[in-house]
Amino acid sequence: MSGTRLKILVADDEAAMREVLEMRLAEWGFDVVLAEDGEQARRVAASARPDLVISDIVMPGLTGLQLLATLKEGDASRPVILVTAYGTIDEAVEAMKKGARDFLTKPIDYAKLRAILADAAQEVGARRAARELASSLERGSSHGELVGASAAMGELFRLIDSVAASDASVLVSGESGTGKELVARAIHERSARHNGPFVAINVAAIPEGLTESELFGHEKGAFTGAIAARPGCFELADTGTLFLDEITEMPAALQPKFLRVLEEGRLRRVGASRMIDFDVRLVAATNRDPEQAVEQGVLRRDLYYRLNVFPIALPPLRARKDDIPLLAQHFIRIANAKHHATVEGVGAAAQEQLVSYGWPGNVRELRNMIERAVILAKHGLIASTHLPAYLRTQAPSGTEGIVVPAHATAAEAERLLILETLKRVGNNKAEAARQLGLDVKTIRNKLKSYGVGSHDE
Repeated sequence: MSGTRLKILVADDEAAMREVLEMRLAEWGFDVVLAEDGEQARRVAASARPDLVISDIVMPGLTGLQLLATLKEGDASRPVILVTAYGTIDEAVEAMKKGARDFLTKPIDYAKLRAILADAAQEVGARRAARELASSLERGSSHGELVGASAAMGELFRLIDSVAASDASVLVSGESGTGKELVARAIHERSARHNGPFVAINVAAIPEGLTESELFGHEKGAFTGAIAARPGCFELADTGTLFLDEITEMPAALQPKFLRVLEEGRLRRVGASRMIDFDVRLVAATNRDPEQAVEQGVLRRDLYYRLNVFPIALPPLRARKDDIPLLAQHFIRIANAKHHATVEGVGAAAQEQLVSYGWPGNVRELRNMIERAVILAKHGLIASTHLPAYLRTQAPSGTEGIVVPAHATAAEAERLLILETLKRVGNNKAEAARQLGLDVKTIRNKLKSYGVGSHDE
């Protein structure tokens, strides 16, 4: 067995059986403690805290089944294997109902016992790892909702702490789902503005033609439908932090005015004559390469320089896979509280699948997947069967090639590339656009031309 040696308690009133089991288990790499009867086994279990228990059923005083019930009260997750020379189907059924891990008859099939122990040891190891991860979370492997112990996350936490003490504008870049808003919130919570408002706006989600009103506010009657005066997000975020996500989706015609407002610290609502002063710390974000957006004319260069005073680039989840177990444990804790579940952690096989997956949707995809698994598992450990089937079939890197049919035209190849990329990233148009080096509007227009433009609109 690899990793930390596991301790097994053997309880049997036959000295010869205890000796044989002790010898076998030691050969297999386990530490062994012995008990001559059920009552002694109960006391030894309380003091030695074994990881697994192998107990005879027929013992003087406290029987194996009674010992099982006592042990389960102290630690319901500890595997207990019952053994008897007088095995019956009824006994086996009763033992399993009371929580026994398995049931063996004498003479013991040692090959079978070793297989049972290997499986049980893997489960014990997963539970131990889950407790260590939970302890790590308690010790502070996080910045707010940002969780990670990798070198990349350590550097990110350092940057957040450095910039939080200033009022400098921050431009956060990273793939969709990497936690850009969480970075903005962490900066806000560690800044002198933490008692002020935190206002988050997704520029791409603002209806066309209303971006200026959303940012700067408007007066009553400023345009059709403006039935009352309304402050914009700059006013709402006054004395606090304004987070503008997908900043590269801001209409090009509005960018010069937006830059002027940032430079002056004053704005005029749509339809108003007077200027309004504001005091806002700006954090902007994009899931595109910001310099590429400038080169493509999507983002004005002067605005980019104004926003990019303090750049922070978030790594994709596939670039920090060491953090996946810790993140999964963090999301299990959240999902347990939300759904009244008691899931302890992730089983070894499921953990391997999580770590080997390519995560096109990044941390957001992991969180949603863990929540689904917690709902299915309800308690104990998350198993492979609680994870989506595609996790067992997709290539680990998530970057498998796309096969273009022979004699396909350039237009047909482009169509296949766009549709397959969308499929790979869970139909996230912004992420597909980023991977393909296109803008979101181009993706939408292409989909409409393919007759699938309204697929998830």
